[in-house]
Amino acid sequence: MINYLLMKIITAILCLLLTFPAVRAFSVADTIIINSGPSIERMSTDLDSLVNDWHVKQMLRNNPLVLTDDTTGIECPDSIYTSRLASINSVIKLNYNNIIRNHIHVYTIKKRDQFRVMLGLKDYYFPMIEDIFDYYGIPAELKYMAVIESALNPNAVNRRSGATGMWQFIYSTGRAYGLTINSIIDERRDPVRATHAAARYLKDLYGIYNDWILVIAAYNCGPGNVNKAIRRSGNKKDYWDIYYRLPRETRGYIPQYIAATYAMNYYPDHNIQPVPVNFPIATDTIMINTDMHLSQISEVLGMSLGELRSLNPQYRTGLIPGSGKPQPVTLPMNYLGSFIDLSDTIRNHKYDLYLNKETVIANPTRSVYVPPDVKGKTKLIYNVKEGDNLGFIAEWYHVGLSELRYWNNIYQNIIRIGQQITVFVDPDKADLYSRINTMSFTEKQASIGKSVSAPDPLPLVAGSREQEGDYVTHTVRYGDTIWDIVKMYGNVTTTEVLNLNNISDPQKIQVGQKLKIRKITES
Repeated sequence: MINYLLMKIITAILCLLLTFPAVRAFSVADTIIINSGPSIERMSTDLDSLVNDWHVKQMLRNNPLVLTDDTTGIECPDSIYTSRLASINSVIKLNYNNIIRNHIHVYTIKKRDQFRVMLGLKDYYFPMIEDIFDYYGIPAELKYMAVIESALNPNAVNRRSGATGMWQFIYSTGRAYGLTINSIIDERRDPVRATHAAARYLKDLYGIYNDWILVIAAYNCGPGNVNKAIRRSGNKKDYWDIYYRLPRETRGYIPQYIAATYAMNYYPDHNIQPVPVNFPIATDTIMINTDMHLSQISEVLGMSLGELRSLNPQYRTGLIPGSGKPQPVTLPMNYLGSFIDLSDTIRNHKYDLYLNKETVIANPTRSVYVPPDVKGKTKLIYNVKEGDNLGFIAEWYHVGLSELRYWNNIYQNIIRIGQQITVFVDPDKADLYSRINTMSFTEKQASIGKSVSAPDPLPLVAGSREQEGDYVTHTVRYGDTIWDIVKMYGNVTTTEVLNLNNISDPQKIQVGQKLKIRKITES
């Protein structure tokens, strides 16, 4: 205890002494003032999401007090931060300003407990990332990008953009760099394959900019936005010269990266110790060429399903579709031998439950609505004609509109020319009502005491027509379809109407939309 207090006193004195020769690596440290809240908020969210990892939850369950830090965060003067950044071996220029200082404080003060968890995960992920980056010739220090992208969480998802995985690939970029993304597999969540894709992407970006800071910025917002910022700043190619031309999120991205680099190297100087996450450091990957389910492996080997999912996050449903092409399965080393010996047993374990994909031949049958029989009534059939609507038909036969809809299984009063409408009437009036089907529109209206001023009835789905030069303008009304409209005007084709009105999808005409119809000249 005495030694611990002595160390705190010495550290505080050292920080105080180094305040006086404060030499800043970046001359505008106190003049760049910007609200970097959104990037800090995202950092906090990513750090908080770490507790959803299975291994982290297991660790917290076994050690409920592990995130109770008995020390407070240490804030140092700017000169300390600048000198420490300068001492980090990096091919990437690590500048310093007040924006970077704010991000450092997120890791070392505001979210220090969550940061401790991430420090515990780095021993598992960083060696893998460094090995892959070395293969592609990528600077090893770019591994810290995974810290700011996802807080080393392979299951991280950006709800706004859909970016997924440790390296936060959006769908299009992931597919462009060879990642399989479907309902069964999402290789953006596979730390190994996603890291290979990220390395190739970073290498391609470096071929464009020849500057790793600009590469990091382009990774965040895309090369298009970086190129635009360069053009608008007079072709300047220094990140801090184009800073205010970049998207707001990207302005905080480089400071985040520098802050993460600092925190990952100097966390002991801020009294931060990694949380011992119970992650199996010793793992191996085996390729399987048959379908298998993670639950089968878990149950046969007696291994936690949560641990299996944590080691193989790319399998969304737990199904490993190895029969199409061999797929990798990552296992702790101590389970690898048992998996090899029991692979057939695993494959056959509860096969019908997890893997049965028997295809049943289905023969669809067309079902036709059969109207109900109404006791004591006579059934009549009316053929819909141009100008008809359900309201008219109900009036002509003296039946309720709701009854008419019920008898004919009609929704929203939509009917079509030629459609047969079932009507139930009193038997003693059946002969009278049977004549309605052969009457003209004027005669049918006269039968209910209504006169028709003009012989031209309303169309089936009542759209309005306007004359316009060589065209007739049809205003779409509720219930209209392209096919009804074509029938209404005659001597025009569906394709002609679609092309004339630049319509690509005939299903997407809207009420109130005006359609041009070629006017047919009488010969």
